[in-house]
Amino acid sequence: MPEAASAVDAAGPAGAVSGSPATRPPFGRMLDDLIRDAGGQAFFWQIAVLAGCLVVAWFLARHVVKRLDARYATSSFALRFAAASLERAMFPLFGWLLVMVARYALVPLGSVSVLRLALVPLFGITFLYFAFYILRRVMSGDGQLQGMLVLVEKVLTTLVWLGMGLYVMGLLWDVIGWMQDVRFSVGGKQDVSLASTLLGAIWILLTVLVAMWFGSWLEDRLMRAPSLDTNLKVVLTRIAKALLLVVALLLSLSLVGIDLTVLSVFGGALGVGLGLGLQKIASNYISGFIILLDRSVKLGDQITVDKYTGIVAQIRTRYTVVRNGDGETLVPNEQLVAQSVQNHSFSNTNVRVATRVQADYAADPDTVIALLEACVRDLPRVLPEPKPTGFLVAFAESGIEYEIAVNIADPEKGKLGVQSAMNRAIWRTFKANGISIPYPQREIRATSGSLAEQTPQAPLQVGEKADVPPAPIR
Repeated sequence: MPEAASAVDAAGPAGAVSGSPATRPPFGRMLDDLIRDAGGQAFFWQIAVLAGCLVVAWFLARHVVKRLDARYATSSFALRFAAASLERAMFPLFGWLLVMVARYALVPLGSVSVLRLALVPLFGITFLYFAFYILRRVMSGDGQLQGMLVLVEKVLTTLVWLGMGLYVMGLLWDVIGWMQDVRFSVGGKQDVSLASTLLGAIWILLTVLVAMWFGSWLEDRLMRAPSLDTNLKVVLTRIAKALLLVVALLLSLSLVGIDLTVLSVFGGALGVGLGLGLQKIASNYISGFIILLDRSVKLGDQITVDKYTGIVAQIRTRYTVVRNGDGETLVPNEQLVAQSVQNHSFSNTNVRVATRVQADYAADPDTVIALLEACVRDLPRVLPEPKPTGFLVAFAESGIEYEIAVNIADPEKGKLGVQSAMNRAIWRTFKANGISIPYPQREIRATSGSLAEQTPQAPLQVGEKADVPPAPIR
């Protein structure tokens, strides 16, 4: 019995990919051994050992999960979401390790059919949760989940459980042999099997996922480095991710057996396509690196570009996110390089807000300026320093034109609200101090006899039409 168990153990979950048709167990061997041992003394001893391993694994996993919770408590949503899968993997991982040790320790003493069968789901579930951890690190971010993630997890779960079922029934290697016999021609020159095609796809997927996961890990480390500038962190992260992805693709193609020299023609065609059809995308992409490297615009800066004013929230590959009180505006990176941009945070963080008003010529200019500065000084969002400043701008046709300017520190909330509050305060102050705001007036005098006999009318304001009958034709 120990010799038979040892022969079957050679194809356990730990060596599932290293077996061969000569060493694979026959159909249903695991289930047959389990049914044969059921009810015997060895069967109950294995159940007790399995229960003890799982209890110890639960305590170990609980300790590790607490440390993971403390580590990721203040992390982003993507990291906490991925860490949830990592925490769930701890119990089956420790259980698989402990049961594996118990299995090899009990092989010389008798049958281990229960432990051997328990290793299969423990290994499969551990693999699933670790795969979910990598997928969630790569495919989730910014507080939102990509819909593809749910589909990939469901497909992967189905494939893993199907593989475990085939392995338990002894059919896994038969299915692999059948896939190796299914062959088809590629380009009329080379025959490939279904198994090699699936293996190549798995290699490409694994290398790309590992590269993307390592890129996310590197991004997390770089963003927490206090000695690096924010823009430099973003540049290094993007370059590292791009290089890792290229290396992963080239490595996976080499593992599959594809000659990399055939990519030279494809690379030339891709370069021509980028030069002709993707000029704007390439321009925005390069402009993004220019912005990050020359540090003309940084994360957190208050800028005004075109008609938008706000805080630079993100600098992405193709566009820059400018956030203000009205929402978020996506400004193409090329626009920040080719057009004039007002960076309010380049030397300071304050933004000037001004409004103009007219007062009649009878009001003393010094008095008007003092009243303007006093009425806006205590308005919400207005900074006490630098102090509000009034100016006499021009002697207009109807009155003297003044300007009052204040400074605010939060232009992302919009400037129109501050200007509205300033205008209302000016109107109340002028009304309380007897200062009138002039407006144009016009008088129309009738010179014909028929019109002179009519009742005089009040002067017309701007925009009104005089009710004057047409003059007689002579």
